[in-house]
Amino acid sequence: MVMSEAKYPLLAVSRLRMDGDGEGVTTLIAGKGCPLSCKYCINKEALTMHSMDVTAQELFDRVKCDDLYFQATGGGVTFGGGESLLHAAFIREFRTLCKHFWHIYAETSLYVPEKNVRIASECVDGFIVDIKDMDPGIYKAYTGADNAQVLENLKLLLELVGPEHILVRAPLIAHFNTEEDQKKSVQLLTGMGFTRFDRFSYVIRD
Repeated sequence: MVMSEAKYPLLAVSRLRMDGDGEGVTTLIAGKGCPLSCKYCINKEALTMHSMDVTAQELFDRVKCDDLYFQATGGGVTFGGGESLLHAAFIREFRTLCKHFWHIYAETSLYVPEKNVRIASECVDGFIVDIKDMDPGIYKAYTGADNAQVLENLKLLLELVGPEHILVRAPLIAHFNTEEDQKKSVQLLTGMGFTRFDRFSYVIRD
């Protein structure tokens, strides 16, 4: 396969992670860029900090030192951000290098074009989807965006990869939603066919 030399706006590489980013030992690949303006963004650097543009081969060469850990534990690489699926074509190229010896995970809001979801469905093993809240008004107040595209992409991703490959994060966000709102979001998602959820509360630091 001829590589297109797509570049990834790399912010940081966090090695040997054991919790929250996928199965087994994972390396988190943080990238720049996000289409949302969340009020409590936990990674503002993804919007402002200078990044290093790398090719799929350059990134592979940087993280392959942990190949033994990945294969021994069923782990791999998690693309985060920012919005990882803005770079779906890059992730597809990276997949051709690590093949299926590693798992690839993507943390995403799904606020991306439909074509990006389709590309990612072909090369990502597990999706960690932060839906913020299913209510359009709450979503708009918190992110500054409309969640219609997110809802369509949720349905599409479920159809393409199945519920076993999707973990949906449904947060309780201080000053924006309530425990009842959180419960309603999970009920709606369950009705759509999702089965795996991460319910938690944002920790707000002054």
